[in-house]
Amino acid sequence: MIVRQLMGLNPWARVLVPFLFVWVLFVLIFYSKLNTSAASSSSSDGGDDSLKRLERAVQQLERSKQVDQELRLLVDEYLADAGTSADRKQHFIDELGSKLEQDAAGSAGWFAVGRPRNGPSLEYERLRRRVETNTQELWNFLQSEVTKVQKQALRSAPELAKPLNAFLSLAADHKRSLLTDIERMRAADGYEAWRHREAADLSELVQKRLTRLQNPENCSTARKLLCRLNKGCGYGCQLHHVVYCFIMAYATERTLILKSKGWRYHKAGWEEVFQPISDTCLDSNGASHASWPGQANTQVLTLPIIDSLNPRPPYLPLAIPADLAPRLMKLHGDPIVWWIGQFLKYLLKPTGETQQMLENGIERLGFKKPIVGVHVRRTDKVGTEAAFHGIEEYMTAVDDYYDQLELTEKVDKRRVFVASDDPKVIEETKTKYPHYEVIGDPNVAKMAAVSTRYTDSSLNGIILDIHLLSLSDYLVCTFSSQVCRVAYEIMQSMYPDASGRFRSLDDIYYYGGQNSHNREVVLPHEPKNHDEIQIRPGDLVGVAGNHWNGYSKGKNLRTNQVGLFPSFKVNDKIEIVELPKYPYVK
Repeated sequence: MIVRQLMGLNPWARVLVPFLFVWVLFVLIFYSKLNTSAASSSSSDGGDDSLKRLERAVQQLERSKQVDQELRLLVDEYLADAGTSADRKQHFIDELGSKLEQDAAGSAGWFAVGRPRNGPSLEYERLRRRVETNTQELWNFLQSEVTKVQKQALRSAPELAKPLNAFLSLAADHKRSLLTDIERMRAADGYEAWRHREAADLSELVQKRLTRLQNPENCSTARKLLCRLNKGCGYGCQLHHVVYCFIMAYATERTLILKSKGWRYHKAGWEEVFQPISDTCLDSNGASHASWPGQANTQVLTLPIIDSLNPRPPYLPLAIPADLAPRLMKLHGDPIVWWIGQFLKYLLKPTGETQQMLENGIERLGFKKPIVGVHVRRTDKVGTEAAFHGIEEYMTAVDDYYDQLELTEKVDKRRVFVASDDPKVIEETKTKYPHYEVIGDPNVAKMAAVSTRYTDSSLNGIILDIHLLSLSDYLVCTFSSQVCRVAYEIMQSMYPDASGRFRSLDDIYYYGGQNSHNREVVLPHEPKNHDEIQIRPGDLVGVAGNHWNGYSKGKNLRTNQVGLFPSFKVNDKIEIVELPKYPYVK
């Protein structure tokens, strides 16, 4: 009855329905625990442990009844005051969420006891992520070393092929089991509600700051930063150019003015594809103009592309704001990717026509979950910026994802969304992997070819591809492609932490034109051959890449040695810089 009443009210009320369903689920869990405990008690002759479990279940049930009463009172109060202000309604929503969180904490069992509302410690979250990452690094090392021995055995001891294959297969099972247990520990540690709430709160704060920055009280007197959408590169690269401009605007507290008329992808400009980046301030007029860096009192500054920026400020990627860093480092495994993703979230708000195109594309292709997004970049990249990778390499990673997923849930159909600039890739995948449901549009792939890339049809195709890649549960691609990195960045706004939802076949994540990327050494290493370097705890290593075989390559900034080192012996160094705190944005 309550749910029907709520659904009949305005959109504010509809927000309550998911909360109520969650609450009902917790009640069912409590009843289940009660029944289980009672059965256990009767089968163990009334032992002390069974009595304690029964008593605990009864306490949880009583607590649930109390929450039930409180929820009913809150809903009755809301229904009586349905015509009151938005602030009053928001207060009601907050109270309801708080009650449900308390109930959720109770349902998490012993893990939830004593969990603070401000979440886990930074040390706990870092250690949890490190264990997960290093489990994967251990597998990378084992797989690489055994594969080397297999190749040698084919020539000198072929009888070893079968036992080596059996060893590798069992080791893969071990790896998947460990990763599953780590994921279950995260889900059961009592902090999951905090993670979701913190992700939503941080995103809301940043989006409010960007909205305020882009809508000054007086556009005619506002300080502005002019960015021209004229960088001679592909779509992903141009998106990253706009994000770089936006970060510069945020850091200097200047309203970003985007000049996009004549854009090579759409001559009419950005505003016909995505919503304007300001509601009130779109012109570049001002009393004074200068090129970067200008003066603090120069009203309008014009930015060059990031490659020509001089001087280079410390707040370029991969840096994050100091005032958000403590929260962000606790929440997310790769804070800079989250930070970039927030700018894309603000920028990529589709117009009605673009939104309709995206919805039609999802329906036409039959896109649904679970699904892995695969981006295969060919044409102009291969042989220049990236090596060739056969579809088998991509699908090995896809198989691994589904093998892992099926340890915890039933998969009705293995699905893969394939995006490429080569239409033959989609057909090849369908032919070689008939047990998969392969989703992809060869026409979009044809339009992504270099000769037809800068057309409206091609633009719609690449926007749809990135959108569907970012909506996928997991991403397999090459991070040498900016399209892949953009999809990965957008994905971060859809989960509390999606930093591990990818497999790159080549590069680690990077941002074109970024400042240095350093890692801190936590375990010593003495070189075993001429390819490796010495590292000591406390050293900084400028990382050049991960070879995905247990080793990374980099430069020890203490010794200036360049070479390989075990990937698990370092931690990422998060670059933190002081940026405006926007105190007037609550």
